[in-house]
Amino acid sequence: MHIEVVTLFPEMIHAALKPGVLGRAVERGLVRVGCEDPRGHTQDVHRTVDDRPYGGGPGMVLKPEPMTAAIDAAVARLPAGSPRVYLSAQGVPFTQALAKEFSTLPGLLLVAGRYEGLDERVIESRIDREVSIGDYVLSGGEFAALVVIDAVARLIPGVLGDDRSAVEESFDSGLLDWPHYTRPVEFEGRKVPDVLQGGHHADIQRWRLKQAVARTWLRRPDLVAKGGLPAGAAELLEEFLAEREGEEHG
Repeated sequence: MHIEVVTLFPEMIHAALKPGVLGRAVERGLVRVGCEDPRGHTQDVHRTVDDRPYGGGPGMVLKPEPMTAAIDAAVARLPAGSPRVYLSAQGVPFTQALAKEFSTLPGLLLVAGRYEGLDERVIESRIDREVSIGDYVLSGGEFAALVVIDAVARLIPGVLGDDRSAVEESFDSGLLDWPHYTRPVEFEGRKVPDVLQGGHHADIQRWRLKQAVARTWLRRPDLVAKGGLPAGAAELLEEFLAEREGEEHG
């Protein structure tokens, strides 16, 4: 997959792409990430990319000329069918479902804003979608772009050591992940649940699904309300709630 990022700080993107899963994906050619700096498309000696907002107010706004030129240059390197995405607080929420959608595309353009954001005319003429990674404000869109790149890249076949890792994760089934354990069996008086040591795969899968359902109901009930429960999960939730009620009144 080919991803291009329009950013005033390409060094931030390049530095984050070196270690870990992303670094290996780039080295193996599974993911290609390029950057386009709008400063390279300015005409003045100071390489000015921002100006004061019309109507007054604090902050600065990214100028349309260098931003559109940078976007056009980045798009020219991408394959056809690559959407142009602006990381914006006004965008639709970035979800696992959207990450999956992006991972099936041949390419993706991510525009990282700064200051008070883009001139609206740039959004109208050059942006296909606005995406937000959360209801909070960041100092720049680079952090949001890296979140999107990481979430999307790990869904590309071959990026993870075991492709099942991308399936058996939080949010993939609409549920949070179950608890994980490794050696030693006992640590600070806490033991690994017996079912995980027994080797009975059906029992393990049932335990994991029940734990995922319980965690989702306790920590993110909005996910249950929004997407419902996967097959077999409703019965396990009822079982968990009955056990919980028994413990409270026991």
